[in-house]
Amino acid sequence: MQSAKPDYRGGGIVNLMSSIIQGRGGRSDHPPLERLPPAELTEAANLILLVIDGLGADWLARHGPETLLARSLRSPITSVFPPTTAAAIPTYLTGAAPLEHGLTGWFTYLRELGCVMTVLPGVPRYGGVSYRRAGIDPKALFPTPSVFERMGARGFALSPAFIAHSDFNRAHTTGAEILTFETLEQAFRQCLRLVQPGPRWPLGKGTRQPSYSYVYWPRLDSIGHELGMESDAAKAHLLEIDQAIGDFLAAAAGTDTLLLVCADHGQLDTQPSDVIDMAQHPQLADTLILPICGEPRAGLCYVRPDAKASFLSYCETELRDLVDCVPSRQLVEDGYFGEGAAHPSFTDRVGDFCILPRGHRVLSERLPSEPPHPQVGVHGGLSNAELMVPLCVLTA
Repeated sequence: MQSAKPDYRGGGIVNLMSSIIQGRGGRSDHPPLERLPPAELTEAANLILLVIDGLGADWLARHGPETLLARSLRSPITSVFPPTTAAAIPTYLTGAAPLEHGLTGWFTYLRELGCVMTVLPGVPRYGGVSYRRAGIDPKALFPTPSVFERMGARGFALSPAFIAHSDFNRAHTTGAEILTFETLEQAFRQCLRLVQPGPRWPLGKGTRQPSYSYVYWPRLDSIGHELGMESDAAKAHLLEIDQAIGDFLAAAAGTDTLLLVCADHGQLDTQPSDVIDMAQHPQLADTLILPICGEPRAGLCYVRPDAKASFLSYCETELRDLVDCVPSRQLVEDGYFGEGAAHPSFTDRVGDFCILPRGHRVLSERLPSEPPHPQVGVHGGLSNAELMVPLCVLTA
């Protein structure tokens, strides 16, 4: 199996969040990030975390060595497993590892709802209404306390308008004031309003309550999926982000603001020949109770009890040069999903086995209701390109 592994003991995003929580007067059950101790965060009046979806550490080093972000790099750190938005963003919003918050991929089987869900949009995979419209309280479904509830600081969650008030986002940002934006420029304009004296902060520097702002920017990830991370569009957008950060820091000069920039995962580019299409492997599909869950780079398989031998035989013969097949329990025991108290439903959400495609390969399985959705940039596996993200530290 691929050897890269998330770090939950001092070198990953779980530890970054522990430093932030402690640096804003809260308590965390995880060790702080070794390269960013909480004491470094305590003194700043305004602490902002910008999460750039899809920004890998290796990719930044290759395509932006002269950027402000590269020059302010504190250290590459690891994401969680699987390194994907559906597992990593809950970690950013709760400070908990996937083992604890229980979200294991874009497609997650929720036994309590009796179906596979696309957890971020909050609808069944086959289509339908959202959690709340179906009469389900998202907070009861995702009860892990948010970081905003655990801090001694005023909290803000800034997200694009199309997701800011989603069931998922509201359940994971309890205790924060939710602010929205449409463009990157608007996002930083919102940040500037929060760090400058004004109606929200009438007393001025020295008397105001410390603040923490979480900002999520998804555009780079979208470009990567559609056009690839090696595309001119992705490289150009990196420069746009870098310029926007520089402009914000200049405008925020003197506001005692510390800006942290990180990511939920990186990406790697694929070719059509990298796709392992389950439609071409009906014998394997017949061994499964459910469609493959998780991610195209980390497929969680629910195997029929009477078909375990057939499933393993197929993986070891027909797919022997294409994938690694690992018991999900082994990944849990080896700490890939994190440490701490497991979510009560965690075992239900990882299946029996995890298929990890080798190289740049991906799994593809479509329901009858799903149109083709090819992607160039992908993530969720254990390559350095996907797992390692940059931590940049900037001051204004």
